[in-house]
Amino acid sequence: MNNTEYAIPAKSQSGKYLFAYFVGNRPEQERIHFAVSEDGYNFQALNNNEPVIIQTKGKKCVRDPYIVKGNDGFYYIVGTDMKSDEGWTSNHALVTWKSSDLINWTDETIIDIRDFGGDFATTTRAWAPQAIWDEKTEMYMLYWAHSDEKNDVAQMYYAHTTDFKTITEPKLLYERPGIQTIDGDIAYNEKNGKYYLYFKHDEDQTIAYTTSKNLTGPYDENSVVVSLAKTGVEGSEIYNITGTDQWVMIMDEYGTDRFFMQQTTDFENFLPVNPDDYSMEFFPRHGAITSITDEQYENLIKHFG
Repeated sequence: MNNTEYAIPAKSQSGKYLFAYFVGNRPEQERIHFAVSEDGYNFQALNNNEPVIIQTKGKKCVRDPYIVKGNDGFYYIVGTDMKSDEGWTSNHALVTWKSSDLINWTDETIIDIRDFGGDFATTTRAWAPQAIWDEKTEMYMLYWAHSDEKNDVAQMYYAHTTDFKTITEPKLLYERPGIQTIDGDIAYNEKNGKYYLYFKHDEDQTIAYTTSKNLTGPYDENSVVVSLAKTGVEGSEIYNITGTDQWVMIMDEYGTDRFFMQQTTDFENFLPVNPDDYSMEFFPRHGAITSITDEQYENLIKHFG
């Protein structure tokens, strides 16, 4: 008998949802795919689960896509410029795109961390970038997991950008000396004024968080594990069900070819979502979900099918 207490799916109040992801570790699978949802829980792949963007620069392979809506009305995708066939310490750049309609993506740009020189000249990982608006600087803060030849243990670094083409010199955001920290995802909790940095807790393949009153830190040295999946997870992302106080966290349950979903109102205490209440039957890997309008949803379906 299953006595698990499950979260009650929230009723989305407006708009729809877009999920950007990749599907595997072969070069032809390291492409950006899209799926859409009406309720934020049940997703259907667009374009017959074929890529919607083909990278032409850098490694010509992209992983871990993240979509952010800019204050200028444009959408931006940031991703890991990486071909995993070349090894897990083989990438040193981010890749970005820009779009006004979520359909046509232009301005493909490679941001090579090695160009900053010094220790950055031997960058071996620039993984899973994400972006968030920084009110203090009035710029976007890009952040990612970084390692170099001197320190093979990945930690979180950040830089600022106004155009997703050029960035300021990277700085350390959060580290746990000697312990790998990857797949960062930052969300702001308006109720307590704290930023929550979720990341892959590599010791036991779970998701943990640390907090700070400031976006760029310092973040608390202590971390708290929150993922409820029974197998290893990575690539978490938390998003709001629009018009509610409910936040859903998805994570790549990479050993099972499925995603795990859990829900919270306070960013700290979660309940799992019943597997019967959500669906992603297209085997996504690490990606991100963002809210879109009803019109954008219809246009995406009309264009991609």
